[in-house]
Amino acid sequence: MYYISFATIGWIDVFTRSIYKDIVVDSLKYCQKEKGLILYAWVIMSNHIHLIAEAKEGYLMQNIIRDIKKFTSKQILETIENTKIESRKNWMLAIFKNAGEYNSNNKYFQFWQQNNQPIELFSNKVIEQKLDYLHNNPVEAGIVDFAEDYIYSSARNYAGKEGLIEVELI
Repeated sequence: MYYISFATIGWIDVFTRSIYKDIVVDSLKYCQKEKGLILYAWVIMSNHIHLIAEAKEGYLMQNIIRDIKKFTSKQILETIENTKIESRKNWMLAIFKNAGEYNSNNKYFQFWQQNNQPIELFSNKVIEQKLDYLHNNPVEAGIVDFAEDYIYSSARNYAGKEGLIEVELI
């Protein structure tokens, strides 16, 4: 079981709009169904994501994360480019394009930072610490007063409410 974080290039606040967060939610659901992702906890913040997850037997976590990042970056960039509601379109695309030009792993744009900062969760104490940190991130950021009120998080599941994504409770 791993605690994984990944952030947008330049820590750009892309996920202030639900349209982009929903792309990540759909990708996580797909990876649960088709790619061997076991998801225990998650949260989408304005510019980064935290997960507590592992891969089913026969799957590799690094492949799942690679696929999530590849799919979401492509979909989010297309959505930024094609939506009429994005007032920051030119600014964001210029930063993502500039980052992509300086990274030989990309053809055009780079949306996500390359590191994922995986931390192996080796004890119940560390699991509880990371779960608490992950779920309280929106509270600490001043987005909500109570963790379970933030819909883009598994805190709802842990509070006995219906969440956007089914998770395996720890």
